[in-house]
Amino acid sequence: MRLAIGISPCPNDTFVFHGLLTGAVRVPGIELAFELCDVQALNTAMASGRFDVAKASSAAALRLGRECVALRAGAALGFGVGPVLLGAPGALALLVARGRIAERARVLVPGASTTANLLYRLFRVGEGRIEQVVFSEILPRLACGDADFGVCIHEGRFTWQRHGLAFVEDLGACWERHASAPLPLGVILARRALGSDVLRALDAGIRASLEHARAHREDALRTMRAHAQELDDETLWKHVDLYVNAWTRDLGTEGTDALRRITGCAHASGWVAEGASRLEVLDEALQSP
Repeated sequence: MRLAIGISPCPNDTFVFHGLLTGAVRVPGIELAFELCDVQALNTAMASGRFDVAKASSAAALRLGRECVALRAGAALGFGVGPVLLGAPGALALLVARGRIAERARVLVPGASTTANLLYRLFRVGEGRIEQVVFSEILPRLACGDADFGVCIHEGRFTWQRHGLAFVEDLGACWERHASAPLPLGVILARRALGSDVLRALDAGIRASLEHARAHREDALRTMRAHAQELDDETLWKHVDLYVNAWTRDLGTEGTDALRRITGCAHASGWVAEGASRLEVLDEALQSP
């Protein structure tokens, strides 16, 4: 069986999937055809049916509960991992009463169905004029004054100060205060139609790939370097240390509960359509009638 799988080129994904990307780890009976894409492109492709398996934003995954399940391995979830809201040089003048962003301000977010966009809409309701861009464009566009504010994700947490930008708010911290739970940024989605045996094999393969990367860090570093956007090794490892944790190996009870909490917020805010199927995690999905 040949399956199309999409992941991002971000260091946490290429670290987790190092074993599978290089062929050091295999899923018995399954050939994985990898494609590396921007996070919004992954969300769109999974929604359109182009991929059988993909790393998707949790915000996008919540809308695909009818046809997909979240695997237990491979997720990006934790404390202190959320997107940060940044301001261009001089943009803080556009903050009005109680730190709200003025209606006329241009706010860049990294894609319509990203968790970053969902969080901005939850905690900055009606603020600014939102524009969707590829995440890698946000820091340089803010630095040159092409926009006023931006929601920064991935390695931008470590590099934004180099661009002379101003910190406005940590949207991940807003979530943690609101939900008293880790933030589920992204999960591995797989199509229900693949069946229980394939879904379990994929889950086990991703977990084995992660363990291989942990046991062969120098090899994994070469894989990360091959796909990273001009990041030094120290930043690559900071990225892995922040985004790859025990919940990446297995969502566990706490991770599953965090997904339920963000599901509730998404439904209450209208992000997910009324009556839409709830996103299930692998084991509970296989137990469903």
